[in-house]
Amino acid sequence: MNTEWMSIGKCREVHPAVFFPSDGVGVEVARKLCADCPVKSPCLEYAIENRIDHGVWGGASERERRRIMRQRRLDAAALRVATN
Repeated sequence: MNTEWMSIGKCREVHPAVFFPSDGVGVEVARKLCADCPVKSPCLEYAIENRIDHGVWGGASERERRRIMRQRRLDAAALRVATN
């Protein structure tokens, strides 16, 4: 995956620790920074495709990314069943 988008993310303007919080409050701070970031979508996809387990990427926490991956697997399985 192309990572040129990283150079224009809002995250480049703040310390990386902001995106690796140890509590729920920190997650909200990171989400607010991601909310109107021009590269939010590719950032989230990068984290999902590379199975990044830590931090907030594309506005999503680790738990949220796991849910997204699980839902995508279920959707793909349902599609396979429906087309067979």
